[in-house]
Amino acid sequence: MTSVLPSFRPTAPPPGGQRGLVLLASAGGAVAALATLVVCLGVAVVGWFATDAGAHGRPVGAMRVGALGWLVGHGSGFRVEGTSVTLVPLGITLVCAAVCWRWGQRVGERLAGHGPDAAALGRGERDLVVPTAVALFTAGYVVVAVLTAVLVPDPEEGVSLVRVLLACLLLAGGVGGAGIAVGSGRAAVWTPQVPQEVRDGLVAGVAIVLAWTAVSGVLLAVGLGLRFSEAASVLSRFQTTPGATILLAGVALLLVPNALVLASSYGLGGGFALGTGTVVAPSAVLLGQVPLFPLVAAVPDAALPSWAVSSLAVVPFVVAAAVVALVQRHRPVLAWGTAAARAAGAGAGAAVAVAVVAALAGGAIGPGLMADVGPLVGDVAMRALLAFTTGGVVGALLTTWHQRRTSAGD
Repeated sequence: MTSVLPSFRPTAPPPGGQRGLVLLASAGGAVAALATLVVCLGVAVVGWFATDAGAHGRPVGAMRVGALGWLVGHGSGFRVEGTSVTLVPLGITLVCAAVCWRWGQRVGERLAGHGPDAAALGRGERDLVVPTAVALFTAGYVVVAVLTAVLVPDPEEGVSLVRVLLACLLLAGGVGGAGIAVGSGRAAVWTPQVPQEVRDGLVAGVAIVLAWTAVSGVLLAVGLGLRFSEAASVLSRFQTTPGATILLAGVALLLVPNALVLASSYGLGGGFALGTGTVVAPSAVLLGQVPLFPLVAAVPDAALPSWAVSSLAVVPFVVAAAVVALVQRHRPVLAWGTAAARAAGAGAGAAVAVAVVAALAGGAIGPGLMADVGPLVGDVAMRALLAFTTGGVVGALLTTWHQRRTSAGD
């Protein structure tokens, strides 16, 4: 099986030897953080000027809002008049992750010729270049985040430095670190050492998550399409200037990934809460007062008919079965036990990923009822685990049966 990861290609090592490695990796992490931070600052200043042509406040205040938005994208949360807001706009988080990945790759490419050569790496020679670079990359990112969290917000805003640090470890150390391993070519050397069954299961699990994300996007698009007039009506009630309308649309765009997660939870049947004591699921809808926001217009106000509930419950099962069958066509396995175990592992991994993202997508957006908004994580996790593992195993066994029959015929 040909690897899609880049091969190890020795290049000129960073100038300055070990010192060059330290400077390169640390600067890469800092630049990855500053790149998105500067964009947030710029957007905030443009938004401030677009709302009232700069008649109120100062650019410094707008830049503080932009920096706070960047921190909120890292899970910091904040307080408004004593009320905690902990919802993470996943749009900002995804942009930060994409930038960390790209800068991690660029750092890795510069480090490709540092350390043992490809033959030595293949023999398992000890190599600390990538772990060291990941640690330094993360440190550079963390320094920028900590300085921003300490210097920019007021103490009364309640920014959580612990949550920011955890997000930095995941983004810079996890996503950026993976980019460094791929860019340096080390991933191409290390990957073949992982058992083939594990690699195939990982591919199937990622494919299930991507396919289910596409299905969730369709659900969200259908919901918005059916209630587009309500969304437009909500937007018109704000009676904002064109600049403020564009700014509001930008905020809604940053929350689209959160809405996508809610659609995923709805499609799995677990549903989500749009306020304390509320539930929005295919089989039951119990709503109170909801926020006046365009994306909320896509929320159904009534339960589906029983036949539609039953039909929707089959969708994640079919998605998992179809995806596993497609993956197994390109990665055939004739052993029943291996096929079932690989599919079960892929389904379980996909369910864990969906549950983790569901946990990240919720939080408080205001006082009272609005202190509980987001997926019903426990229910979503159980339904995803049941649908993805069962569907995956069925798809794998049917494909194995077909492949064994074809193999016997040959």
